[in-house]
Amino acid sequence: MTVALSGIADDILAEGLSQIAREVDSLFDALLPVPQDARARLIEAMRYATIGGGKRIRPLLLVSTAEMYGVDRDSALRAGVAIEAIHAYSLIHDDLPCMDDDAMRHGKPTVHCAFDEATAVLAGDALHAFAFELLADPATSGDPFIRAELVQALGHASGFQGMAGGQMMDIVAEDGKFDLPTVTRLQQLKTGALLGAAVEMGAIMGHVPHEGRTHLRGYSRDIGLAFQIADDLLDHEGDEAAAGKALRKDADAGKQTFVSLLGPECAREQARLLVDQAIAHLAHHDSEADLLRALARFIVERDR
Repeated sequence: MTVALSGIADDILAEGLSQIAREVDSLFDALLPVPQDARARLIEAMRYATIGGGKRIRPLLLVSTAEMYGVDRDSALRAGVAIEAIHAYSLIHDDLPCMDDDAMRHGKPTVHCAFDEATAVLAGDALHAFAFELLADPATSGDPFIRAELVQALGHASGFQGMAGGQMMDIVAEDGKFDLPTVTRLQQLKTGALLGAAVEMGAIMGHVPHEGRTHLRGYSRDIGLAFQIADDLLDHEGDEAAAGKALRKDADAGKQTFVSLLGPECAREQARLLVDQAIAHLAHHDSEADLLRALARFIVERDR
């Protein structure tokens, strides 16, 4: 699965991914200075988990959606860093021996291996708190109602009704008895909730009313499932060096995935259909949505 976009879409996506990576790294660097006291190891671990590496899809989704509605990029970027902080904390905790017990992430040792387990737990905890501190800061939005709605959206997506709930389902899925609807629900929570929150938060910052976000929710729902199918395909047939992490662990654990339930070819076709459907949700947008369209294609064509 390699990126095979062409022409303008390829250029838009390449620049979008490159720019958001630079901006996210720069803002994490500025917001997480290492203090000259006993907290230094904690902040070093937080920086290790957040600066460099990662696709930055969630902040790119948020910033791209916000900019469609005229939101200042610097403000949107702060919200994007908040959602990336939640994502980073979830990966730190996922990699712990009590969870997935992974030694590599983004091509380098996981946080608990580079530091220690206690520091990794605290780094995840601190990034979780840091995300909501960012969203509540007037520098993110001068409108207190917008800040409150951002906090609510990210809290919902990251808690038991979202990512954490999906992670719990994933833990109990190792008996291999989950059917397709259950696996779909698991992934809608574990993976899709934060992707959906990124788009929703961009719309919130753009003052789009709740009823005006229906098409964006459709877009994010479809790319969320397509993203996970692509992940399952990468886990099934990808290259560990390119992925920067261990692969084929789900099969070894006896977990049902979209690939095990549908087969590789059917799963690949389903991902393509979901991407086409996601792009169709953006039909009434003009070129301002081109990056969201290109990003949807990238989700199923990536190799990591």
